[in-house]
Amino acid sequence: MLDALFASWRDIEHLLQTLESEEWMTETSLPGWTVHDVVAHIIGTESMLRGVATPEMDVDVSTLKHVRNDIGVMNEHWVRKLRGLDPGELQQMFSTVTAQRRSELSDLPVAQWNEITATPAGPDTYGRFMRVRIFDCWMHELDIRDAVARPASDRELVGPASTLALDEMAASMGFVVGKLGGAPDGARVRIELTGPLQREINIAIQGRGRVVQNFGAEQPTSTITMDGVLFTRLAGGRTPPSAHSGAITFGGDEVVGRRIVEHLDYVI
Repeated sequence: MLDALFASWRDIEHLLQTLESEEWMTETSLPGWTVHDVVAHIIGTESMLRGVATPEMDVDVSTLKHVRNDIGVMNEHWVRKLRGLDPGELQQMFSTVTAQRRSELSDLPVAQWNEITATPAGPDTYGRFMRVRIFDCWMHELDIRDAVARPASDRELVGPASTLALDEMAASMGFVVGKLGGAPDGARVRIELTGPLQREINIAIQGRGRVVQNFGAEQPTSTITMDGVLFTRLAGGRTPPSAHSGAITFGGDEVVGRRIVEHLDYVI
């Protein structure tokens, strides 16, 4: 877990070092946020986890169209608070807060990793919260890369951060396929990811959606095949399925498969 989280922070830091000043103001796929804002958001979350209070605002950010919940309100407070920093200052702040978090997490007793706490995925262990942090930071690296047209190479994509980020996403696919995608009871859905991030995610619908290792002797009733990076962008709501229709293929019950893809965006 620590190897993955620390690697994600290191990769983001290396990426930021390649940016020209004007690229920090580039709009990302996240509504209302520039590259600068995405970095500020990561700083804010890690600062909050260090016990730093959320900055006060003199405006009600909950009324903004892209702010949809309490977590969004907290995020927006940090983003707006740090907008006055120039790129060099923000980059240094990122380096400082992640260094502090590395030290704290490295010394965290195992018992505290297993303590139940509030997480973006509901009550769970602090360790699960850190897996969500890996997912979030890795996704934001891709957000920055997309914005400034610096896609990751295959070598840069494959590593502990992407593996655990996809583990975190796969854990939500029972809910996504069964609840959001409306796969019928008895359905067996296989999401096949191709490319450097290749893996299979199998979901069986038995009253509710459940991620399973395989379907035993039975075949999937629907298959959905796409590149692994595209899957992460769709599930994160960074791009609409309609923009990638030729990059997604279906097998078996195509109606169910297409409905699932249309509802793949589950990130809060």
